[in-house]
Order: sequence, then structure tokens, then C-alpha cells
Amino acid sequence: MPSQFNFRVESADPGGARAGVLSTPHGSVPTPLFMPVATLATVKGVDIGRVAETGAGMVLANTYHLHLRPGEAIVEQGGGVGKFMGWAGPTLTDSGGFQVFSLAKQVRVTEEGAFFRSHIDGSPVDLTPEAAVRIQEKLGADVAMQLDEVVALPADRERVEAAMRRSLRWAERCLAARSRPEQAMFGIVQGGLEADLRQESAEALRRLPFEGYAVGGLSVGEGTEAMVAALAATVPHLPADKPRYLMGVGQPQDIIAAVAAGIDMFDCVLPTRCGRNSLVYTFAGQVRLRNASHAADQGPLEEGCPCLACRHSRSYIRHLFLAGEMLGPILASIHNLTFYQRLIARLRAAIVAGRFDALRQELLARFSAPAA
Repeated sequence: MPSQFNFRVESADPGGARAGVLSTPHGSVPTPLFMPVATLATVKGVDIGRVAETGAGMVLANTYHLHLRPGEAIVEQGGGVGKFMGWAGPTLTDSGGFQVFSLAKQVRVTEEGAFFRSHIDGSPVDLTPEAAVRIQEKLGADVAMQLDEVVALPADRERVEAAMRRSLRWAERCLAARSRPEQAMFGIVQGGLEADLRQESAEALRRLPFEGYAVGGLSVGEGTEAMVAALAATVPHLPADKPRYLMGVGQPQDIIAAVAAGIDMFDCVLPTRCGRNSLVYTFAGQVRLRNASHAADQGPLEEGCPCLACRHSRSYIRHLFLAGEMLGPILASIHNLTFYQRLIARLRAAIVAGRFDALRQELLARFSAPAA
């Protein structure tokens, strides 16, 4: 394990939720933690200083996108992805596997790797496990992810199983390709919605010397119930002394369910994507700012929220959206990012205080209400 990378559980709920601390070369972050998505070394519409003000402790960037532009060599010359975008805290880079299968053109997957054409200019790209590691080492994040094969769901069991087993073989190749001892690497559990495949994948990965483990292949429309079932089949078979990361999730109620299942780390584009589309999150439920009911509302988006947006009224921010002013999406995105950090902080405090289940039930009842 890298000497400056460490994870410790400080408190645990009887049901499985846990509060801990993740330590990296660029600082320590309390868990559970939510990483804003800085795909191209930027969180869409929000400068990095404002991202820090939301309470974020760690951000995620993407290998696929940064490899295509500006290229990992440019990022390396800029001091690594964190310094390149002006972020002083810990960073994580996704390996790009999901983007290969969701964005790239003419994808061909073999045992060697994924071969495809860029969605930007059609240029050919070869992404092998070794290349994914090499690119991420140049990007210089504190945590790199193994390259995995992602399968869109629903899919037949044979296809899911083949991808899961190939991902295990790629996991070994990623570990063998490492050359930067200060960079941690996480393995990724695959297996679709097949409980036995999830268990097999988790048990095989835990025998490999990863610093953490992710659950991949979810947040693809399977629904909360199916996601929880997949986590139940996975988490008990992962090491208790290493961080667990659920990739790409998601809605507040999904995060609550995953924390209850023992997940420590999250990322999702929803805070900024919804913010750009005038949907904001509050602890009373979702708010659709374009609704006429907010036209004359002089109250903030949420009472007690410390974010920049909540210094303004709902009426004003709604006006910005209707007028096509770019400040509207920016403010809504800042609020949503702040909401996610406040949510994570409340969940953590409840775990430490021994009242996680009570808070879980309270929040789920609120979030089940229709958007106002």
C-alpha cells in the first residue's frame, strides 16, 4: 500500500453503515464522501474555488476524456490533474471503461483491450489495461481505477459473466503495470445483477493487492431495489479495512441506501446536470425552479443552506433561467453540490451519533415527495 494512503473506520452502525477517514498524499477526507465530477478537469459551470466552498474534499476526473483532450502529457506538464485545475485536495481518475462503451464509436473489445474511435474526431484509440494505467499515472491522481469491461443492462447472463471474468484478468494486468508506488489503485467488481457473479468477482478481487474496491456496472437504470440487492451480494465479500466505492450513484435516496449497505465513496454528475436544468435538491424534496409557483418567492432555495445561491431568492434564480442567463445554472449547480455535501455530512454525523437508521427513515420520507 502507498505509504501516504490509508483508510480507517472510526464508527460503524449495526446495520453496516460506517464513518471513516481516507488519507492520501494530498490530504485526508472524512467518509462517507461524495466526489463532484470534474470530467475534463472541471466541474461543469463551477470554478474550482466554488467547488471547495461547497464542502467537497475530493474530486473525480476521467481518463478517457483527458486522454483525448488535452492529452495526459499536457496534464502531467501542468503538475498532474489536481494542480492542472487548481485543486489542492485528493483526486481520483476513472479508467475510462464506462466512457468507451457509452461514447466511443466502432468499439471492438478483445482480450488485449478496447479499440475504438474517438467520439470527438473519429481518430483511432487503443485502451488496454496497461495503457489505462500509464495514462492515469501521468494524470497523477491519488487514486487510479483498473480498466474494466462495462456491459449495458439488461444483458444476458453469458455476456455479463464473460465481461466480469475479463475484468478480473484485466485487474491483474493493471496491477502488474503499476510503476508509481505513491498512487493507490482500486479494483472494480462487476457481475451485472447476478448475485453469484457479484460475489465471485468481489472474492477474486479481494485476493489482489488493491488499496480499495469499487462496485461498477450500476446506476444504469436498474432502480434502487436492484442496486441494493447487488450491493448486498457484493459488500460482505469485500475487505472491511479498505474503502468501498459505488461508481456513478446517484440520487440522494440511492446514496442513503448505499451508505446503509456499507459504501464509503460516491460520485455522480446529477448535482450539476440537474442544476443546469433548473432542478435543485433540498432536504424538503426537489424544487423545479421554472414552476410558476416560485415566480414571486422571495425566500432562498433552502433555509439554512450556506451556499452562494441561497443568498438570492427563488424568484431571482428562476428569473435567471427564464431570461437565459448563464448565472442561473451556475447558482443552481453550486446549490446542488452543496446539498450533496451537507447530505453526506449529516449521514456521517448520524453514524457517529448512533442514529443513522432514524435519519435514514426521516430523509427517505422527505425525498419520496414529488418535486415542487
